[in-house]
Amino acid sequence: MAMLALAACSPIQIGSRTLDFGDGGGQTAPTFPSQTAPVLPSGPSQSFGSGPVPVALLLPLTGDPGMAGVGQSLANASRLAIGFIEANPNIAENITITLRDTGGTVAGATAAASAAITGGAKLILGPLKAEEVTAVGAVGRSSGIPVIGFSNNPSAAGPGVYLLSVLPDMEMKRSLNWIKAQGRRGIAGAFPATPYGQAQETAFRQQATLAGFSPVAVYTFSSAGEAQQIVNQAMDQIRKGAIDTLYLPDRPTAPSFGALLAQAGATPGTVQIVGSADWEGDPTIAASAQLAGAVYPAVDPAGMAAISADYQRQFGGPPHALATIAYTATILANVNTLSMANPPYSPVLLTSAQGFNGRDGVFRFLGNGKAEYALVIKKVAPGGTQIVEPAGL
Repeated sequence: MAMLALAACSPIQIGSRTLDFGDGGGQTAPTFPSQTAPVLPSGPSQSFGSGPVPVALLLPLTGDPGMAGVGQSLANASRLAIGFIEANPNIAENITITLRDTGGTVAGATAAASAAITGGAKLILGPLKAEEVTAVGAVGRSSGIPVIGFSNNPSAAGPGVYLLSVLPDMEMKRSLNWIKAQGRRGIAGAFPATPYGQAQETAFRQQATLAGFSPVAVYTFSSAGEAQQIVNQAMDQIRKGAIDTLYLPDRPTAPSFGALLAQAGATPGTVQIVGSADWEGDPTIAASAQLAGAVYPAVDPAGMAAISADYQRQFGGPPHALATIAYTATILANVNTLSMANPPYSPVLLTSAQGFNGRDGVFRFLGNGKAEYALVIKKVAPGGTQIVEPAGL
């Protein structure tokens, strides 16, 4: 593996890493302190680092306050990564990061990407939202400049546009393989009728087929009020032994489903509940007695733990859950074999099957622009979640 950075300190609880699907797929983003003034899409940029290869970082720093807070946290994480490079005598400083504000809009992202390419950028990191990544990808593709976006919506991936995010299909692949190894065979899932839920359902169906499963049932719901009907239908199959695993990836409704299943007599011994990476850091799920024993895939928490103390000290507040993505992207952009190649950041180099090791663990880019991550399997337990299986693909 091309080792990026490995360090560790005590783990912390973090919020949702899902921001790109609207309702049912994220939390309100906190505002983070800034050490520098906001950058307007058409205004001056900010630069940090002193390497010879120019790299652009596009983030929402103005506009919607929640998204601007996330953008600022990611910008801070990138600065933290540059500081790590500068302080490490064994790592060459190959890049200079130019930070540009997208304003949280497609037009702003397009303008920022055009300005970045005019300024000589050899690689574009970001932005956050799928529609912005798609727009930036079109600009980058026209100039032969690759984009490493931060959206977790797989529709934004494509030739020359790589997503450095945990995608629903990777979550499903990891958890389904774990379920299969436990000897379970009767899988079912309940998904909300939202864009995020539809992406999860599609990933569930596709990855189930690849893992050799034929789902017993796939339920969809428009509101939490439909949970009782779904539980009634599922319990008929659970009692018959046809369903031994139930996927409940939707974070907001999972506690309600868990309570209804417990009331109906379901136990961890009769049905294994499986969540999603979006469960991570949710206090309601962690405290739900009815979800005790449920499992879900997640990024290795060691990466966030490794940067949290330094981040808190430098920026006066905790990092957003996505901060590790910007940190990883910055270190990745600086890797010798990528940045100093001729040409730099070619598809062959970026899609190396060996992959890379970032703050969220081992990952690799596929030819279709999607990323595969080595995820841990965590279990909801009294007193906090536990890792029941270490990171794996």
